[in-house]
Formats: sequence, C-alpha cells, structure tokens
Amino acid sequence: MSARRIIVDCDPGQDDAIALLLALAAPDLLEILGVTVVAGNAGIDLTQRNARMICEFAGRGDIKVYAGCSRPMVKEPVKADYYHGESGIAGFEVFEPRLKLQPAHAVDFLSRSLMAEADKSVTLACLGPLTNIAMALVMEPRIVQKIDKIVLMGGAQKEGGNITATASFNIFCDPHAAHVVLTSGLPVVLVNLDLTHQLVMTRARLAAIAGIGNPQAAAVHSMLTWDEERRLKMYSAGADGLPVSDVSVIAYLIDPTLFSGTEFHVRIETQSPLTMGMTVVDLWNVSGESPNALWLQSADVEGFFAMLIDRLRRGYKPRAA
Repeated sequence: MSARRIIVDCDPGQDDAIALLLALAAPDLLEILGVTVVAGNAGIDLTQRNARMICEFAGRGDIKVYAGCSRPMVKEPVKADYYHGESGIAGFEVFEPRLKLQPAHAVDFLSRSLMAEADKSVTLACLGPLTNIAMALVMEPRIVQKIDKIVLMGGAQKEGGNITATASFNIFCDPHAAHVVLTSGLPVVLVNLDLTHQLVMTRARLAAIAGIGNPQAAAVHSMLTWDEERRLKMYSAGADGLPVSDVSVIAYLIDPTLFSGTEFHVRIETQSPLTMGMTVVDLWNVSGESPNALWLQSADVEGFFAMLIDRLRRGYKPRAA
C-alpha cells in the first residue's frame, strides 16, 4: 500500500510537536509534502521556528516548512502561552534550527502545490487554527478538487470548550476560517474534544514512553510533564493525565480503524460573542441539512497508545536536506 500524501498545517504547541513526531515516525504510511505553520498556540515567529526544530530533531532535514498567516481572518488573535509556555513548546530544549524556513508564504505553497497534484490525492492534516487553509480555499477555489479530505483537530459538544465555555481553542482562534472550511464541500473529519479527552496520557503510559530511551521519546515525556500539576487542574479534579489532542489527527491518518464516528451537519458560530467559535452539531438532523463532516465519537484507547508508543520506539532515520 502506498503512503498517504499529506500536508501538515500546525501551530506548535507541545501536542502539535508530538503529532509531528508521530507523522515523521511513519514514513511508510505518510508522505509529508510540506509543513505549513499558522499563528495559534504562539505567534508565527515561534510556531514556524518550533516546526523547523521538530523536523530537524527527528532527522528530517528534507521537510520543507512554510510560515503562513500571523493572525485570524477577522477577529483579534489569541494565543495559549498560559498552557504551552512562552516558547510555545515548553519542556523541549529550544535551539535555532539549521533547517531553513522556505521563502514562499504557506498560503501560496498550498495553492501552488495542490494545483500541481492529481485530483483527490492529498489529505490536509490540520492541527491548529484553519486560517491558512481557508485563505488558500478563497485564493484558489480549484484546489478543492485536489484535496481528498481535511482531517482537523477542533470542535466540542459534550465537553464544552477549552478556551471559552462553548468553543475549542483551534476553532475559537479563527471561527471564520473554520466556517470557510466547513462550507467548502470538502470531506471533513472533525477530531473533537469529546473524542480527544478520552485519550489521556496517564502516568503509566508516560512511564512506558520514558522507558523507550531514544531522544524523541524523551522529548515527548518532557513536553507532557512540563508544569503537569498546574495543567492537570485545567481538567477534572483527580485526572490521571493530560489529553494528547493533536496527536489524534495523525493517529487517524495512520490507522482510521482505531476511531469511529457519525456524519452530521456541523456549523460554526461566528456572530454571538457568548458562543463565538462553537461547533453546532446537528445530532438529530433538525435542520434537514445534509451531513458535511464526520464527527469522531470514540476510539480504541489502548490501540491508540500502543501505536504511538510503538512508533516512538522504532526511532527515526535521518534524511539529508
């Protein structure tokens, strides 16, 4: 079976970094055509550096990284240094990567590279706010026919929000961009908080990662345990670990049989200050609208972590730039 051709759009962020490390550890299944970076967990100056650091750290000097949008389409920007630290990637030893940033803007890269591909041949793995993707869809609508699907981390229903009472961080950062994506007609898989909060990195799983012994696994352990007690308090009292939300997108692309969900019509709230960025999931089809997204609802939790630990254990084979 040939590897799935993907572009990773991200805003590293510890969980983005771990998701990138997982994608880079699966070259037999995922061919990364490029990494595009957006402002979100931190400003674009940090997120693009962090993406280059992770690719270089994994021995993948051949990966091309493109910086994209530095702010949302309409609303004022927000960031998550309260969770990810001032570097955006606290727990990881920051260095200036030799891997150079590509001169093209991420939106230009997305538009140009996708137009050169066969129809329905590229999957977009979206780990952050959707600004780059929405801008590319607006700038070059013909890329729709080139994209197989968009798998994105965002949305919440039963779990509420993790940045407001009703919105997940990635959608709240740029709800107008999310609206563009959800109304594009493209197949969309929503890897939402209802799902990802089932995937908790318990202390036992952390210990298994620490026991792997390679630098990449050690970095994952360090990022997940940075300021752990304070971050645990953001979730339910007595939680045994933190969710690894963005990693779920890459896990889905590696093995979709680990997940199950239902197709619903999903809309994004862009008007109300109270519920800005809310994903409105029409569970009972009261709108009569056709489904526009696969809403993931459950996962094989043990299978998910077994796959992640196995991939980290295999290690990384450096490639020249």
